[in-house]
Amino acid sequence: MKTSTLRYRLLDAQLSLAREQSRSVVLLVTGHAVTHKGQVVNELNHWLENRHTEVHALGPSSEEQERPYWWRYWRRVPERGRIGIFIHGWYGDALFARAERRLSPGAFADRLARIRQFEAELAAEGVVLVKLWMDIGRSAQRKRLIELQHDPALAWQVGATEWQRHGQHAVIEAIGKTLRRDTHAAHAPWQVLGNDTPDHQVKRVATCLLDGLSASPEPPSISDGESADPAANIPSVAAETHGFEALAKTTYRERLAEAQARLARNARELSRRRIPVVMAFEGHDAAGKGGSIHRVTSALDARQYRVHRIAAPSDEELAKPWSWRFWRRLPADGRIAIFDRSWYGRVLVERVEALASPAQWQRGYGEIRHFEQQLLEHGTVLIKIFLSIDKAEQLRRFEDRAATPHKRHKLTDEDWRNRERWDDYQRAIDEMFTQTHCQGAEWALIACDDKRHARLAVLEHVNQRLERRLFMPV
Repeated sequence: MKTSTLRYRLLDAQLSLAREQSRSVVLLVTGHAVTHKGQVVNELNHWLENRHTEVHALGPSSEEQERPYWWRYWRRVPERGRIGIFIHGWYGDALFARAERRLSPGAFADRLARIRQFEAELAAEGVVLVKLWMDIGRSAQRKRLIELQHDPALAWQVGATEWQRHGQHAVIEAIGKTLRRDTHAAHAPWQVLGNDTPDHQVKRVATCLLDGLSASPEPPSISDGESADPAANIPSVAAETHGFEALAKTTYRERLAEAQARLARNARELSRRRIPVVMAFEGHDAAGKGGSIHRVTSALDARQYRVHRIAAPSDEELAKPWSWRFWRRLPADGRIAIFDRSWYGRVLVERVEALASPAQWQRGYGEIRHFEQQLLEHGTVLIKIFLSIDKAEQLRRFEDRAATPHKRHKLTDEDWRNRERWDDYQRAIDEMFTQTHCQGAEWALIACDDKRHARLAVLEHVNQRLERRLFMPV
């Protein structure tokens, strides 16, 4: 195909992608040193409409090092209608870290497993993956390095790192074969491009990208991922009891002040030790999530935390894969993120109200476990609290809100519709506990028919989880 024809067809396919906004494309280019990757991507970017293209060549920033590893990539996933081009990307991180023995064989295998999970989730959300390995033999690589060094206009491209990669050629070649073998999938295939001139490489990369833009998306053959490895004592709303003795107001205030003072001390120590915290609050409508969160935040420094109220996704969030809206809100080390409703909406309201297909919410359990495991691997304290009330108490609170002018805004038609699906929600909640109650990511089920007892129980659980981390053996 003539270069002019290829260029026109590629641009036309990109503009169709932008108009339809039904999927996005990730082009990832990695491989050996001095294989024209930068030059090819620069030229390709001139062929494309750059208003719909994003190029990423990443070195980890201090901001990224303070969050879980995959945060840097999730926040850069292109929205539907756009193309994201990554030079090395997540593969370069794994490849060079293993070549330099910064990753052990076991850690490298774990990283490849995470890559498979990440790419499967992207593909399931309509992201087309085009992965290219730029190959070159060792002698040809050495010749090119010498030629570049002797060209005054291009000598800047060759430094100690490029010669280091040349010395590691055999190692990188072997690791690259393992990497490609273990991450090749129908929805994320590898293509190997041999040594060639920059002009020919641009055409070959453009052809691969055009094929990706033109092909029908390949649905990933995803299992639910590994099964949950549950911690002991999985909670159940069906078995929860709600009886409490009344707590005097003066006693409640004293205990509340003590619990909040304890939380303030714990939070300061977490900040000092740069330990991040993520709290997820779920619960029945009118169970008191807002009030419980307020009692938690009243003990915290406003500079240390942020509350995220998760509602229906915005247009921006709908244009991205489902997990993006949660990854982007993760706290830096030493900070606290509190989610008033969370990623569990996928397997609760989206499931019960048919806002997600059965395939989506069933897949959601595995995606949630993967997400939470990555938080734990980063050292995050993950606290998951479900606030429960019985059906009669919920009705009493609904009626009280309807009769109280300054509370009416809290009661919506959606609340009444959800109440009609009470039994469906109960089944979904119990299955959520079974599928996602795991070591380090346990659920706390707190009965909230009595608000005073409930708020103290929330603070006690938060303090216990924070202290478990602060005082754990080193």
